[in-house]
Amino acid sequence: MNDYENAIEIKNLTKKYDGFTLDNVSFNVPKGSIMGFIGQNGAGKTTTIRALLNITKIDGGSISMLGMDLYENEYTIKEQIAAVFDELPFYEGFTAKTLGIMFDGLYSNWDKEQYYAYLERFHLPIKKKIKKFSKGMKMKLQIATALSHGAKLLIMDEATTGLDPVVRNEILDIFRDYLVNEDTSILMSSHITSDLDKIADSVTFIDNGKILLTGYKDEILENHGMAKCSREDFKEIAAEDYISARIGDFGVDFLVADKAACKNKYSGLLIENTNLEEIMLFYVNKEKKEWS
Repeated sequence: MNDYENAIEIKNLTKKYDGFTLDNVSFNVPKGSIMGFIGQNGAGKTTTIRALLNITKIDGGSISMLGMDLYENEYTIKEQIAAVFDELPFYEGFTAKTLGIMFDGLYSNWDKEQYYAYLERFHLPIKKKIKKFSKGMKMKLQIATALSHGAKLLIMDEATTGLDPVVRNEILDIFRDYLVNEDTSILMSSHITSDLDKIADSVTFIDNGKILLTGYKDEILENHGMAKCSREDFKEIAAEDYISARIGDFGVDFLVADKAACKNKYSGLLIENTNLEEIMLFYVNKEKKEWS
């Protein structure tokens, strides 16, 4: 069961809605890593995740998880994965104790001791009704259930949205602990790029249903750069040498995908390091090419 290279393999995934299409989405999540799935709200992240969980029926393409085809092995796969959503999917009249009893009946690998250890670590009350929990407490409860049945793959959909920075950092620490085992992997969708700057091994950018960029985070950050020049000097920059350009009153900022090549071609050009947020912003404006 462990002889697979990628925890998730998505090939040419297509789903058509009225006014929106998930358009030939393809990317892999390497085993033993965390991938940040980045995009604006409405970019297609949740549709992709719903397809991964077979909640949304796809129109075309293939999905493999843990080395198995999703549609041929759905129940086997779902025993070994866990999903965490931005909104709590549990009945809020339950208590954490009731939830534990319910999950014990759902998963053959349910670890009651581990579940209660997470409740203690997160300072979650056992007998209080979930509807009285804060948003951060509800998220920690989801994570406690997700990590208590030996899941090999954790799928997160905007799970840190709306949480304060202290809680977000605490959750990121839990994910680091989870990934110590090289058999475990995480797909974490978010539009909070600062979280992914801290923790992701690889990233995939999606916008308007299309994949704009996918790869190892360090390589993407190493290759990309933010160049700055005057509006007059910008006229000398070839269109194929930059992703998009933000035109300001006093100059131009433009994202380049090959920092080294641009430094060689345009001597004296100021090119600074960039981050995931800037890369996402400039790729989203790729079709406009120039914007302000």
